[in-house]
Amino acid sequence: MCAIDEEVKRLHWGIRPQVFAGLAFALVCCIGSFSSAADPVVITPDPPARSTPPVVGPGTFRPTWDLDGLYLWLGPVGAASHLDGAWDSTFGGEATVTRIREQAPLGLLGVSVGASRWTTRDGGRVWLDGVVGTRLLGRMMGASLGPIVELSQISHARIGGSIGVWGYAGIAPFVRVGAVTDLGMFAELGVHIALPVLRR
Repeated sequence: MCAIDEEVKRLHWGIRPQVFAGLAFALVCCIGSFSSAADPVVITPDPPARSTPPVVGPGTFRPTWDLDGLYLWLGPVGAASHLDGAWDSTFGGEATVTRIREQAPLGLLGVSVGASRWTTRDGGRVWLDGVVGTRLLGRMMGASLGPIVELSQISHARIGGSIGVWGYAGIAPFVRVGAVTDLGMFAELGVHIALPVLRR
């Protein structure tokens, strides 16, 4: 306990804190002046007011009713064929590259390549057809013509050809007749499910 009349002594904190506070303040001011000099503030004036309303250009989307263009169709194909005196069925796939112009007299022009395999007979067949079509009775109908190669695991490949007619109504039914070397004439009834996978 200290006496009431005893003189209060001042505390000594070592080196004077006022010196450090002054140095710190001077350092902050120097850094601030350098940063303000490096990044000057530029005030840009407001752009002038628009004198006319904005105009939006026409859209680039093609209308949905316009089907003209270049297409790639892919899909399965199945048929029943009468060949070499007996009926058999084939299943395979077909790819068609075609140009559509609905309002032209020749509305469809393209090339089709496909392959299928017999279900009972040995082997299968590969074909390459030129395809044309026009609009009749509100539907696209046309014809195909091209060579056929009949393949077998026990004999050499046989060359032939075919001509056919087809129609399009969501699916593409077709009738085709032709001939194959050493096998004679054949007739075929089938359907191709054409799925457009690419359009330009």
